[in-house]
Amino acid sequence: MRVVVDLSRCQGYAQCAFLAPDAFRMHGEEALMYNPNPDDAQREQVLRAAAACPLQAILVDQLEGRDAPVEATQS
Repeated sequence: MRVVVDLSRCQGYAQCAFLAPDAFRMHGEEALMYNPNPDDAQREQVLRAAAACPLQAILVDQLEGRDAPVEATQS
């Protein structure tokens, strides 16, 4: 799985860091740091984190035989 965060859209709400702390973390109060290639064991957490982003700044590409990236939609 590959994760890309549009840092120009990210406003530091930290929903992703709360839901998937092994893949996303806040550096200071506003800077997001993330693992662009999280382990497959983190898949569900990462997908939930992407869906929870209020600005939809997280793109998850699942890579296992799928050609098109999957954008998380807000639930």
